Amino acid sequence: MPELPEVEVVRRGLDRWVTGRTIDAVEVLHPRAVRRHAGGGADFAARLAGETFAAPRRRGKYLWLPLAERDLSVLGHLGMSGQLLVQPEDAPDEKHLRIRMRFRDGEGTELRFVDQRTFGGLSLHETVPDSAEGLPEVIAHIARDPLDPLFDETAYHLALRAKRTTVKRALLDQSLISGVGNIYADEALWRARLHYERATGTLTRPRSVELLGHVRDVMNAALAVGGTSFDSLYVNVNGESGYFDRSLDAYGREDEPCRRCGTPMRRRPWMNRSSYFCPRCQRPGRIARAAS
Repeated sequence: MPELPEVEVVRRGLDRWVTGRTIDAVEVLHPRAVRRHAGGGADFAARLAGETFAAPRRRGKYLWLPLAERDLSVLGHLGMSGQLLVQPEDAPDEKHLRIRMRFRDGEGTELRFVDQRTFGGLSLHETVPDSAEGLPEVIAHIARDPLDPLFDETAYHLALRAKRTTVKRALLDQSLISGVGNIYADEALWRARLHYERATGTLTRPRSVELLGHVRDVMNAALAVGGTSFDSLYVNVNGESGYFDRSLDAYGREDEPCRRCGTPMRRRPWMNRSSYFCPRCQRPGRIARAAS
């Protein structure tokens, strides 16, 4: 599933190609693509016709397109395989095209939502009253992400110390810090030399600040090369893949030598996923036995 860098790459592309454009018509080609919209496909299409997109926004892994003249936003759920593509109007339809948005400006491009596995979708939501970000109410509980200038490091450290859990679970808790998923959690923990089951209550303020620094560094490095793509399902708005998978130090490197000490990397099952780590560089230390 896309994490912060991949979603930010898509947001930047939408900002370039969609901001300020007025919607002429919307076609909903598969009902599952609007299942999170309470009114269904016909209502979704009717309410968007004639509306103009403001600059797209993002919080963590969540992306939305505010409407310029209303307190409403189109929230994009990319799921496992969702793609928001800006395509020429005469380009052949993708096999898994779910939603099409045409514009009134004659620029010759349209916005398409393509989703092979149909786990994602688009939906229209009211925004939080008086929110400068135009934050959709449905994601108001999501914490700020580590690249947000308003992210509160002190509050995050105190929340970590108070929570009886493990460090990787805390990194993936979107109510504490948003945007971090399995891949970038493993990468940041490897850089910080922390075991994924380390108890959060054992982290000092300097260690939690150091870990946040590694989270930011790995995300910025991924952003610089368009994110991480392991298959053709994650692409930017022009259909191009990212290349950060070639620079991963931990994730997906089972049995390969640690880039720091040469010890074979290990993989362990973790919460229906996997954790990749170096058994020498990332020793367990104090494990949270009673993690929440």
